[in-house]
Amino acid sequence: MTLPCDRPAELARMEEARRQIQRQLDMIDRQITRRMTALIPQLKPRHSFHRRGKAPDPGAFLERYRSNLAAITAERQPEIDALGRKLARQDIAIEAFRLRHGAVADRPDDPRGHALGPCNRPSVAQRSVSQKECDRA
Repeated sequence: MTLPCDRPAELARMEEARRQIQRQLDMIDRQITRRMTALIPQLKPRHSFHRRGKAPDPGAFLERYRSNLAAITAERQPEIDALGRKLARQDIAIEAFRLRHGAVADRPDDPRGHALGPCNRPSVAQRSVSQKECDRA
């Protein structure tokens, strides 16, 4: 069981772990975008004009783009799925922690939004100053 003093720190660790997983997913997305951007010149038709022949099919480029995007994404799909599942589990764990221990960061008795465990609770003098600041606002 965690001490009341450790709850904000534990929540912060959980949220940081979640942010790291989200950064990994964002990095994969940027890598896919970078690869697709590098492929665009190869997907364009070689000749931009036609002489007495058929005009190039305007949908052909989009079709080639989509098929290459699907292939590149399929390569990374297991990793994306695993990170997505881990992110969902972390969201559930963070929400459960908040419900189990009360809204650590949203305590109504602290107008600044800080968690108030027994180790970091302001003194009576500080609370009266904080209360006066809130009453002015």
